[in-house]
Amino acid sequence: MKRTTIALISIVIGLSFFGLLMLQARIVQAMATMRKGQFDEAVFRALDQTSRDLERNETFRYLQQAAQQMGLNADSTLADASLSTYTSTAWQGYMQLDTTPISATIAVAQPQQRTSTLAPQLPSGLGMRHYGTVDDASMRFREFVKNAYLYRKGVLDEVVYTILYTASEKALGERINFRLLDSNLRAELESSGITLEYHFSVADSRGQEVFRCVDFDSTGIDYTYTQTLFRNDPLQKMGVLRVHFPERTSYIMGAASAMIPSLVFTLILFFTFCFTVWLIVRQKRDTEMKNDFINNMTHEFKTPISSISLAAQMLGDKSVAKSPAMIDNLSGVIVSETRRLRYQVEKVLQMSLYENGNIRFNEKEIDANVVIDDVVHTFTLKVKQSGGSLTANLDAEDAAIYVDEMHFTNVVFNLLDNAVKYRRDDEPLQLNVTTANQSSRLIITVSDNGIGIKRDDLRRIFDRFYRVHTGNKHDVKGFGLGLSYVKTMIELMHGTIKAESEPSRGTTFIISLPLID
Repeated sequence: MKRTTIALISIVIGLSFFGLLMLQARIVQAMATMRKGQFDEAVFRALDQTSRDLERNETFRYLQQAAQQMGLNADSTLADASLSTYTSTAWQGYMQLDTTPISATIAVAQPQQRTSTLAPQLPSGLGMRHYGTVDDASMRFREFVKNAYLYRKGVLDEVVYTILYTASEKALGERINFRLLDSNLRAELESSGITLEYHFSVADSRGQEVFRCVDFDSTGIDYTYTQTLFRNDPLQKMGVLRVHFPERTSYIMGAASAMIPSLVFTLILFFTFCFTVWLIVRQKRDTEMKNDFINNMTHEFKTPISSISLAAQMLGDKSVAKSPAMIDNLSGVIVSETRRLRYQVEKVLQMSLYENGNIRFNEKEIDANVVIDDVVHTFTLKVKQSGGSLTANLDAEDAAIYVDEMHFTNVVFNLLDNAVKYRRDDEPLQLNVTTANQSSRLIITVSDNGIGIKRDDLRRIFDRFYRVHTGNKHDVKGFGLGLSYVKTMIELMHGTIKAESEPSRGTTFIISLPLID
């Protein structure tokens, strides 16, 4: 499958997952918003009714006290005692007037029970006078009832206003029964379907608290509902009720709890899809690198095999005159190409052993300066043949490390060999090896002025089978195992390696190894 196809499928499925997640998130948000609106409406309705109940209870309490002081029945209010008595008296007189013959004398029965001086008295002459018609008497009586009612109502309103004004003069804490307020508030909330735990406080118009629940804590409160108390009183006499629900957020989000499992499963599927795509891309990349490795290995093995085969044919061809010099030359070619072939095979086998965990390390104490100097001396001829120069500045005063000498030698050799492979054609190779001490570690650097490495390739040069692309030409030999082998060996030696490079400016490899204490 092509990379473009994989990318297109990944984008389509990814966008589908993203759209599904966004849709589910909006549904959760809409459900939470609706639940919050319902909750707020129910709370405000309960607070409003609680405020009304508080004012009604206060009015009822003061009217009871006034009735008791005036000698009325304590079970009825002042309004009931005055207006009911008056209305009953007037209605009885009117009914008697309506059923009396025209020539009869109008007599209105006075109420048998009269417990207040506010109860109306009918005119004494009304029962003794004679009117021409019943309609005339009825009209006059209705006028009398209307005027008496308006008068008594005005008197009663004045009494009630006086009582309420007297009540508002008291301190807010004396006007409110906080236990009753809590009971009314809980009842109103439960009638609205809210059974959550709540805490409340009451403050005056200046913001000074007059009551606070024991569990009421203002720290960390996200939202508080407020309601004005005694809103018909003067502004400075009003109070403020504040109510806080600790479990408000969880209650609101509880409506969306049914969508949370669906959202979680969608996220799991999305991440599983991303992981699957990553595996596919990685597998494709590994496959490409392995195919590249097989092609390079075929090319690398083909050259020495062809040279060995040609030399063997020439040695076995009886028609060709053989001189001692020719035989030595052909024998040298066979030995050289066989060594080269064995080296390539060993490199592959070493990586295979490492992958299987069977690699063996013969660690011992060595002087890194001595080993590096031997490698540089051996490699100098090869560098000079390519038209370059190799210098070594082994300035580390302490170069004693505990490593496998063979693998350490191969590491230095591979880094030098890479510098020769990736040299520039337009400029002679300048290769430099240095050693230095830093704290308790040995720092080894191998730098060149070669073609350099691009940033994208620099992140992957230590991957197994990975080779920097140089086109379709096979002028750069290798399996893509050299730097992977180097990194693996350095890590087994408890060291680190990193590369710094810029295209057309060269590359520097920096190795850090622990010194022997």
